[in-house]
This record gives sequence, structure tokens and C-alpha cells, in this order.
Amino acid sequence: MRRFLIQVLLVAVLSVFSTAAFAQTTVRGQLVDSETGEPLVGAAVMVEGTTQGSTTDIDGYFKQSVASNSTLLFKYVGYKDQKKKITQKGASVELGIIKMQPDAVMLADVTITSSVAVARKTPVAVSTIDPVFIEEKLGSQEFPEILKSTPGIYTTKDGGGYGDSKTNVRGFKSENVAMMINGVPMNGMENQKVYWSNWAGLSDVTRSMQVQRGLGASKVSSPAVGGSINIITKSTDAKKGGFVSYGMGNDGYNKILFSVSSGLSKDGWAFTLLGGKTWGDGYIQGTEFEGYTWFASIAKRFNDNHQLTLTAFGAPQWHNQRSNQNGLSIKEWQRVKQYMGDDSPYKYNSTFGYRNGQVYNSSRNSYHKPQISLNHLWQIDQKSSLSTAAYVSIGRGDGFRGTGDSDYSNKWYGSTNGLVNNDFRRPDGTFDYDTVEKMNAESTTGSKMVMSKMMNNHLWYGLLSTYTTKFGEYFDFYGGIDLRYYKGLHQDILTDLFGGKYFVDSYNRKNVSAENNPIASDPNFKNAKLGVGDVLRRDYDGLVLQEGVFAQLEYNQDKLSAFVSGGLSNTGYWRYDRLYYSKDKAKSSTKNYLGGNIKGGINYNLNERNNVFANAGYISRAPMFDTSFLNSQTSHARNNDAKNEKIMSFEVGYGFRSGFFTANLNAYYTRWMDKAMYDSGDMRNSERYTLNMIGANADHWGIELDFLAKPFSWMEVNGMFSWGDWRWNGNATGYYFNSSGQMLSDPKEGTVVIDMSQAEQYKANIKMDNVHVGGSAQTTAALGVTFRPMKGVRLAADWNFFARNYADYDIDAGSAKMGQEILISNPWQIPSYSTFDLSAGYTFDFGKVRATLSGNVNNLLDQEYIADARDGNSHDWESATRVLYGFGRTYSVRLKFNF
Repeated sequence: MRRFLIQVLLVAVLSVFSTAAFAQTTVRGQLVDSETGEPLVGAAVMVEGTTQGSTTDIDGYFKQSVASNSTLLFKYVGYKDQKKKITQKGASVELGIIKMQPDAVMLADVTITSSVAVARKTPVAVSTIDPVFIEEKLGSQEFPEILKSTPGIYTTKDGGGYGDSKTNVRGFKSENVAMMINGVPMNGMENQKVYWSNWAGLSDVTRSMQVQRGLGASKVSSPAVGGSINIITKSTDAKKGGFVSYGMGNDGYNKILFSVSSGLSKDGWAFTLLGGKTWGDGYIQGTEFEGYTWFASIAKRFNDNHQLTLTAFGAPQWHNQRSNQNGLSIKEWQRVKQYMGDDSPYKYNSTFGYRNGQVYNSSRNSYHKPQISLNHLWQIDQKSSLSTAAYVSIGRGDGFRGTGDSDYSNKWYGSTNGLVNNDFRRPDGTFDYDTVEKMNAESTTGSKMVMSKMMNNHLWYGLLSTYTTKFGEYFDFYGGIDLRYYKGLHQDILTDLFGGKYFVDSYNRKNVSAENNPIASDPNFKNAKLGVGDVLRRDYDGLVLQEGVFAQLEYNQDKLSAFVSGGLSNTGYWRYDRLYYSKDKAKSSTKNYLGGNIKGGINYNLNERNNVFANAGYISRAPMFDTSFLNSQTSHARNNDAKNEKIMSFEVGYGFRSGFFTANLNAYYTRWMDKAMYDSGDMRNSERYTLNMIGANADHWGIELDFLAKPFSWMEVNGMFSWGDWRWNGNATGYYFNSSGQMLSDPKEGTVVIDMSQAEQYKANIKMDNVHVGGSAQTTAALGVTFRPMKGVRLAADWNFFARNYADYDIDAGSAKMGQEILISNPWQIPSYSTFDLSAGYTFDFGKVRATLSGNVNNLLDQEYIADARDGNSHDWESATRVLYGFGRTYSVRLKFNF
């Protein structure tokens, strides 16, 4: 198959240079909704049988170059495909207004999400990525990397394992950016984080992806701070057909994919199935992976008023990792060159090694998080509808974690504080797992180092229902409910004794309180000889119940669009602990937090080409599960200082549209107040202490520009520029607590405060004025050009630039001085960098089917650059730890057959 692909690629390249140019006709027109007459923004206009295509502008207009006797295919989410045969000859052809018919099978999915912004109408900063763009530009990159040319977004591969990428929006990390699939929130219910490895196969099932920066227009009861990423998956296609594809790339990358659709039957049934597999060795040393994608959707159109769609998809995967904990200092990266030979030293993985002659990596993750939703659309009458999505998410998976007794628990780490851990290191730089086995086998007190898996299973139910109606001619009303219940199982299970006969978990079990769990007084409990399958460290459930309501009123008349919306949500947290508490005390109390939001905006179309908009909002967001407890891993003790975080945001923008040039310019300001922070450390008796802090504030403001130009029918130029100024300010204050919730006067000694009237003198005070937010490039830019020189041929080049990226950092509990003010210094500024990417495609007839051969080369010039780093004590490059370099040159090719 590999040889066949190479031969086809050579034929395609030769065809590009041997085919003569032919006369082209420029076709113009406008796509509108057949029922409302509203223009369809971002609809796909493609030349059938080729990869040539374009999208409609903000007014639904398009311009597409075609050869004589070609057929144009028009596609838009929620509408039936439409074709137009171009038989006229001449330099220009005007098709006028083309009315597209809604397709209920697909329209249902879009209606239920109801979180899609419409340009020149919805007053928010928005970027929409269509499936054609994803297919052409993604290649073998991580799915979130398709957003790297979007203003205000910084995305990296982080540790470099399959699905380990991260995405920040306007300087806010993933826990502050709402990720939605078909309008359903997918952020973790306990910590709001997004793990892209759970969704590594999403690129295969995505119909479109929309990024709303800032408060956005998402209709949920608890919106995000930095923005939202709403992914709309494939629905039940009304058209019969399918495709099969195979791709390959560097470092053993392979991917196979198929899709088949039945089409819509006469009695209203339709189904679509998709499946795929991706596997490889990984670019980083020892990061082998295997992932699958499956998708199934079945729809029944009962009549013009009712439609039911059942959709399910998942992406089970396992992958070996290079944790970001294994990032090294810059000097250490240079030292490990000796281990990598002619290969890049930045591929080095300090946990990679051999065990009994077989490749082994102690850092490994596996997960499967299928989402199943039942969507019902009820068209009540001509002006009212009710769309409801009942969904369930079932997460099953774990991550390996090495542990041990108090002397060896940290020896598993491949590196510490930016330096390679040499305690178990072979001369070739690999981790010496055989020596660990030998040490355990010779020990007379059980294994010193063992392996466990951190179970993170969950069961998540939700209901999202939206009622839509019109009041008079100009007002639209949306109102709904947002209900969620979540139960997360967190366990550490002993999986491997590594040559030993048993393991004594004296470190964790001696911290179990006899007051909460009488079994702790039994010496046999603390000194139990544990074997494979026994529980270590933690065994609890985190439970969350959220009830919310939301409403929005829109006004639309002629050139003016405006909205005001609000929502209320009640979030309750409790936990059930099987290790640190006896059965009668296993369940904690429930703590409820009431949150809410209000936002509004206005858009005014000055004329057919120019529009301006503004929006503003205020959010009071419940603290996260981990913030609600002093130590959510081991204790019911509450953080009584936990309170709602507050966010205030303003934004203004301007848009310009013409037949050959489109541009958007916006400016924003977001103030984040009362952000909670916490850190922990060890007392002298090995018990954990926690520092809980409140009062940290941050200001995020900046400007963003993006544009698309079409100077010729065969050429497109796109670009963006964003500049942000994101800084912390104010004082963060807090107290030290032990695992029982008692305030400490000396965390290292574990001294408990007896006289609470003296508590003020034990307060930690950290001054954070004017300190840059770390972890995101605050200046980004991109420029891309696409050529379509002849029928079926596409060539594209993209440049991306990232600057003013400050090393990430945490508040160190050990450095905070009680009763004193500590000033945080600005972190190290990582050097700026830029990369070039190339992509190409060739569409041709292969027998009776249409085939497309495509290829991608990322980081063409093999640029060396630092993507992520942790700040060090001196706030410079020499002291920086956990430095992670970006990938060098990578490539992939793909052959796809459509039928």
C-alpha cells in the first residue's frame, strides 16, 4: 500500500506539470435560506469532482472560478445539497440568488446546539472552521492545532504524546474555556479541564468547529471566561454514499478511516456509520499509541413537526507519554544529546526504557469517553419550537503512576527540577527498570518501588432543552434548562510489584485518621502487606449536581441586531470516601454555590459592507470541586474561604465585507476577580498541608485582526494578528491547613492554631501586581496563501508566529511566608519563534470513483523552538525548568476515495 501511494503521488505531481492551463469562468451568486431569505454565511461552494472550492461571505455571496461544463456543488450544515451545471461561456457568469432548502435530518442537530454565532448578526468575535479546512490542513497534527492560526489562541503539543495537546484562549487555560460538542458542555465537572486525548478522534467526525472568543453566544446556564469551542459532529446524512481513506506519515504514523450513509428512505429513516484507527511509534521517544474512532447516527423524521436523532461516538485510545513533568532545563537538553545520536535531543524521554528486554514506559494513559445523545426536535408551529438533548457520557480509563515508600516514591520520575534522575539510568540514557526489579526482589521488607494505575472513571447525565419563539415581527426569545449530574470514581490500584513479594504503604496509610476511620488504629491496617489489585493513596467518588436555567431575547430589524441574556445555576459538591473514612462517615455534606451571568450585545450593519458591534457581560461562577475542599483527594474538610469567582468583560468590533476581501477587527477587556489558588506540601511527619488562597485578580485585554483576500480566482490569502496584555494584580491571601481542616501556625512542623483570634498573623500574603500571565503567547500572527492553478490541484503555504510567551508558574506553598508579604516577580520570557507549513492536494478520477491525494509538511524548515516552560528561581533561561521544545519537521500523505 505504501508503494502504491508513492506511485500515485508521483503520477499526481507529473500531472501538475504536464497539464496545460485552460480557460476559466468566474461564477458569482448568493446563497439564501429558501424560507426566510436570510443569507447563508460560510456555505461551501465546490467544483464537483475536484478539491476546488470557496465559502460564501457574510452576505451569502460567493465567487468561484470554474472550467466550462463544470458543476458547482453547494453545501451548508442543515440544508440539502444543491448543484448547478455551468454551461454558459465567457469571463463571468451571474447565477443570482440561489435558495437552499432546509434538511430536517441535519437541521435538528444544529437547532439543538443553538450556540452557533452568525456573522453580521451575533455581536461576538468568532472564527468558524469548516471540515474542508480541517481535512486540508490538519495532517498528522493534534486536533486542537487546527486552531493555531486563529486570533487569541495558543495551542501546543505539551508533552508530545498522542492527544496530550493543550489549548489556551486569550491567556485562559482549558478549565476556563468551554468545550462543547453539539452544544453540550464537555469540560470536566470537577476541575473544568479538557483532556484532548479523550477526543483525539474528533477530527474524523467534525462537521464544523466554531470558536467564540470572550463571553460568546453559547446558550448554557454557566458560560466560560475565555471563550468557547463548539464542535458540531456529523449528523445523519440525507445523501447516500461514503468514503474510505488511508494515511501515513513520519515515525510509523498510520490512519485508516471509512464512512457509509444509507441516505434518507421514503419512510423517513436514515443512518450514518464511521470508523477508523490511528497508530504509530510517536515523534517523541517511547510514545507509541493506538487510537480508534467510532460514530453512529440514526434519525427518524416522523413528519414535518417531529424528528428524533440518536447519535453516539467515542475515541478509545492508549498512548505512552512524556509527561510535562519530564521537561528539562535548557542546559540539560544539551547534555542529553549524547543519548540520541543523530536524532533530535528534544525527542528524549527520560521515562523510556527496557524491562526484561522489552520496550517499557512507566508513563501511560488509556481512556474511552463515549458520548450518547438523544435529540428531539418539535416544531410546535410556524414561530415556536422545542429542541431537547438528553445525553450520557461514560468515562473509563486510567494513567500509570509509579510510587513507593517514603525514600523511593519520587524515584520513578524521569526528571526532577529540570534534571534527569540518574538513580536508575543506563549509560544509553534509558530508564533502568531491570535494576528496580532486582532491588525489589532482594528487599526483605517488600517492594521499594511499585506501579499503580490512577483510575478516573465517571458517569455523567445531562439534559439541555431550549424553547424558541417569536414575539411580534422583530423579537426572538430563547429559554431553557441545563441539568447535569456527575459521579467520578477516583482510585489508585496497585498493578505491579516490580519483582517484589508485597508492598507496605506506610506513607499514605499512616495519615488515615482514627477519628474518621476506626480501622486506622489497627496496626495490621497501617502495615498491611498489599498485593496487586489493592487500593493505594485514594479511593473516593466526587459528586456534582448542577441545575440551571437560561434565557435570551433578541431583536432583529433591518440593520440592527441586539440581544440580552442571563442565566442562573446552582452547583452542589460532595464526596464519598472509602479509604480515609469509615462507612458511616464516608459521605460528606453537600455544599451548594449559586452562580449567574448576564450579558448583552448589539450589532449594526452600517451598509452592505461594514458593520460594528459591542458586547458586555458579568459572570459569577461557582468555585471548582477541588477548591471547595481543602484536599479533595483525601478529606471531607471544607475550604470555608472558597467563594465565587467574578468575571467582567467588554468587547467592541468592526467587520468589512466585499466580493474579494473580508476583515474583522475587535478589541476586548476582561477582568477576573477572586480567582482561587491552592498548593500543597509535606510536613515533617509526611502528612500533607494545603495553602488555600483567594483574592487574586487578573486583567486580560487586547486586539485581534483576521482577514481573507481573493485577489484572483485561483488565489486566496488569509492572515491574522493578535496582541494581548494579560497580567495579574492585587494580593492573594490565605492560610495553611492540615488534612483535618485545622489552621496551622507552622506548616512544616504541623503546629495547629489554638487561639483563632491570632489567625491574622499566620496569613500568607502574596503580592502579584503587574505580573504577566504565563503559559500563552501574548502576540501571535499568521499568513497563509492557497493556489488552485488548474483543475483538481491545490497548493498552500502557512506561516505562524508566536511571541511574548512567558514561562508558566504556580504559587509555591513552600515559599509563602506567614505574616509577611511576598512579591512575585515577572517570569522568564520565552524566545519568539515562527514555523512554516505546506499542504497540497490533487483530485482525480480513479475508475468510477473520485480520489483525492493530499499531503502535509509541518515545520518545513525544521525550526527549533521552545513551546512551553516552567519559570525558575532566577526568572531566566538558565533557571527555567520543564522546558519542552516543539516538534521538528513532520509529514503525512493521505489517499481518499469517495463513493
